[in-house]
Amino acid sequence: MNFGSKKFSPPGPFVESGEVMSISSTTVDSAHVEDIIGALGTIKAGEVRSKRKGWRRLLTLMAIMGPGLVVMVGDNDAGGVATYAQAGQTYGPHLLWTLLLLVPVLYVNQEMVVRLGAVAGVGHGRLIFSRFGKFWGAFSVIDLFILNALTIVTEFIGVDQAFGYFGVPTIISIPVAAVLLFLFASGGSFRRWERWMYGLIALNLAVIPMALLSHPHWGAVVTNSFVPNLPGGVSAPLLLLIISIVGTTVAPWQLFFQQSNVVDKRITPRWIRFERIDTAIGIVITEVGAAAIMGAAAFALAHTSAFGNYHNAQATALSLKAHAGSLVGGLFAIVLLDASLIGASAVTLSTTYALGDVFKVRHSLHWSPRRAPAFYIFYAALLAVAAGVVLIPNAPLGLITQGVQALAGVLLPSATVFLVLLCNDRAVLGPWVNSTIQNVLAGAIVWVLVLLSLALTLSTLFPNLSGKSIAFGLIIGALIGVLGGVAVLVNSATRSSRTLRRDTNLENQGLVVSGTRGKSPQMPSDRISSMTKESFLDYKLNWRTPSLDTLPREATTLIRKIGLTVLRVYLLIAVILVVVKIVQLATGH
Repeated sequence: MNFGSKKFSPPGPFVESGEVMSISSTTVDSAHVEDIIGALGTIKAGEVRSKRKGWRRLLTLMAIMGPGLVVMVGDNDAGGVATYAQAGQTYGPHLLWTLLLLVPVLYVNQEMVVRLGAVAGVGHGRLIFSRFGKFWGAFSVIDLFILNALTIVTEFIGVDQAFGYFGVPTIISIPVAAVLLFLFASGGSFRRWERWMYGLIALNLAVIPMALLSHPHWGAVVTNSFVPNLPGGVSAPLLLLIISIVGTTVAPWQLFFQQSNVVDKRITPRWIRFERIDTAIGIVITEVGAAAIMGAAAFALAHTSAFGNYHNAQATALSLKAHAGSLVGGLFAIVLLDASLIGASAVTLSTTYALGDVFKVRHSLHWSPRRAPAFYIFYAALLAVAAGVVLIPNAPLGLITQGVQALAGVLLPSATVFLVLLCNDRAVLGPWVNSTIQNVLAGAIVWVLVLLSLALTLSTLFPNLSGKSIAFGLIIGALIGVLGGVAVLVNSATRSSRTLRRDTNLENQGLVVSGTRGKSPQMPSDRISSMTKESFLDYKLNWRTPSLDTLPREATTLIRKIGLTVLRVYLLIAVILVVVKIVQLATGH
C-alpha cells in the first residue's frame, strides 16, 4: 500500500490533484465550465483550493459569493415583505421567534442543492427527470413553471405598489420594471448580472435605518426573538400567518434557482466550502431584513389606528408615513421595490434555467441573446406575461396572491422530498451523499414542511377551520413523524452496522485505508488500496457525477413506492381543490 504519495487512481470522472478540475459528464451547456467569474473576482479553472491561504481565502470567498446571497435576499421578495409587515402590524414583535427557527431550515435545504449543483453540474429538474422518470420530471418542471409565473405576477404587484406610493402610475412603472429586469440579465455576462444583483442587495440594506427610525424596544425584540409565544392564544388566523411566514421563507423556486446558479457560476466540489459560507451569510442577511421589516411595522404602528388593520404593503407604507414620518414610509416603499426586483429576477431565472436544462438548450447568463435565443425568449416571455397581467384593468391581483400562497404550500413537500432522496443517491453524489446527521435534520425539516403545507392548504380551502383543529392536527402529525423517524433510524443503524463490519474486514485485509470507512462510494478495493487519507480528500474534491444516462436506477423499495404514491395522490387532490377554490372565489360562489 502506498501511504506517502498524493498520486492515486480511484474510479470516476475526475483528475489527479493539481491538474485542471474535472468536468461533470452530466454537463448540458458548455458555458458551465472554465473559470469562475464572479462580481468580485475570478478563479481560474485549474486553481487548487489548498494553494489559497490567509487573505487569499477571503478573496476566494468574495469571488465565489453570489448564488447563496442572491437566493436568500431574493427570498425577502414582495410576498415576503408583505407577510412580515402583516405579522408586525397585526401581532407586534411577538412573531420574531419564527424567523430564528427558520435559520436551520433554510441552511439545511440550500446546502443540499449546493452539493447537487457543484457535483452533478446540472439543474434540479434535470436530476429529477433522470432519477425519478418522466412523470415526476415533467410534474416538477410544469408546476415550477406555473407557480413561478404566478409568483412573478406578485413581484410586479409589489413593483406597482411601491411606485404607487411615490405617485408613479401603473402604466409607466410596470413596463419600466420589465425592461430593466430584461436588461439586467441579457448583457451576455454573468459578472455583469451578478453586479446588478449586488447593487440591489446593497439597496436592500435600507431596512436597517428604517427599523432604527421606528424606535424599537430592544428588550421586546430580544425576548420575542428567543421565546416562542402565540399572542392571543391559538387561533386560525394566527396559525395561518405563522405558516405563511414559513411558506414565504422556504419556497420551491429557491431550490431550483441556487442549484442552477451554482452550475452557471461554474462552482465545482473544490469550492463547496466557500459556497456554504456564502449561503450562511445570505441567510443571516435575509433574516435580519425580515426582522427589521416586522419590527418597523410593529413598533412604528403600535398604539395607532393602523395597528391590527393590515390591508396591503402599499397601505402599510402610507401608514408608516402618517405615524412615523415620510422618511420611514419612503424607505419601506424603496425596500418593497428593491425586494420585488430581486425576487422577479431570481424567480424568472429559476424557471428559464430549468427549461433550458430539461430541453438541453443553452441556458447561461454567460451567453448573449444572440447565442442563446431560447433562454432569453423564455425569460422575456415570462416577464411580459406577468407584467401584462398586472396591467389588465380590474385584474384579481389579490386572488392571484392567495392562489400563489396555496399552491406553494401544496408543492413544497414534493420539492423537499425529492431533494432529500437525491442527496441520498450515491450514484449521483458519490462521497457527497448525506450523512446520518444530515438525514435526521433533513427528514425532520421535510416532515415539518409537509405538516405546515397541509395546514396552509386546508386553512386556505376551509377558512372556517378552527385554530384548535389545526393545532391538534399538527400535534398528531408531529407524533407520527417522531415514530416514523425512530423507525428509520433503527433501520439505518442496522444497515450502517453491516457496512461497518464489511469495511472493518476489508481494513483488516489491507484493502481499505483506516479513517475512510463508510465515507467513499462503492469502489473496487484494489483502487482503494493505493489511497492515503489525503488522497481520499482529493478524490472527494474531484469527484463528479458520471453521465446520467449511464447511471443505474436505485432499487425502488416498498416504502418508497408507498411514499411516492401517497405524495402523488396528495398533490393531485390538493391541486384540484386549490383550483376549485380559486374558481369559486373568482366567480363569487
